[in-house]
Amino acid sequence: WIWLGDNIYADTEDMEAMRQMYLQQKFNPDYAAFRDKTPVFGIWDDHDYGVNDGGKEFEPKGASRDLMLDFLDVPTDAAVRQRAGGYQSYTFGPEGKQVKLILLDGRYFRDALKENPDKTTRYLKNETGDILGEAQWDWLAAELDSSNANIHLIACGIQMLAEEQVFEKWANFPAARQRLLDLLAEKRPGNTLLLSGDRHISELATLEIPGWENMLYEVTSSGLTHAYEGVGEEPNQYRLGPLVKQKSFALLKIDWSAPQPALNIVFK
Repeated sequence: WIWLGDNIYADTEDMEAMRQMYLQQKFNPDYAAFRDKTPVFGIWDDHDYGVNDGGKEFEPKGASRDLMLDFLDVPTDAAVRQRAGGYQSYTFGPEGKQVKLILLDGRYFRDALKENPDKTTRYLKNETGDILGEAQWDWLAAELDSSNANIHLIACGIQMLAEEQVFEKWANFPAARQRLLDLLAEKRPGNTLLLSGDRHISELATLEIPGWENMLYEVTSSGLTHAYEGVGEEPNQYRLGPLVKQKSFALLKIDWSAPQPALNIVFK
């Protein structure tokens, strides 16, 4: 199970209140039974970070980060505990059938969003703003360089490919988005799938990156307990298939029987 953010709705600078919300979620009887038999990993988005659409300006972000890691049962000696931010990586499976999960922190280091004064869209582009911060960019490049995995799952709370929707997205920071695409084109990690949440809708998108023979796919899975059922057919030039407006989650199925693994995506 991979949490993709908004794992609780805290929106508070009161870290004791946030801790209690995490405990309520963690020890919900159904979720507690689920995590007893299912490995759980994850990253945050804004509402569990502590402030709607928040970035690096959020003052209690260090304490909030620790509460997220505690909720996820990340060991006290894990590498992520020894650095700023919440970014992590994990590799699963035997050699030849390995999946690498890279969890990007799109909050702790993110520059300010640029508000749109006329409100025709929520935000304007911050043309030079960054999302990951230099330490996390260096870490991501090293993670891709050192990986022998057959499949790479790269997750972040907000959508990485979408450009048209008016809410938070990597496209609000076009230089950072292009840097991510350029890094993937340079490193060419095998069988890469992007994972995102945030939107209370689910969809599959794809993009062709110049210089990389593989198509890049993104699964947005958002709305396990809430769904934006009233959304219209919002445009997304990269979308494949329908926009999913009901409560849902994405199930990834891997078929290892062929020389190249086949990854199937089902919205449930």
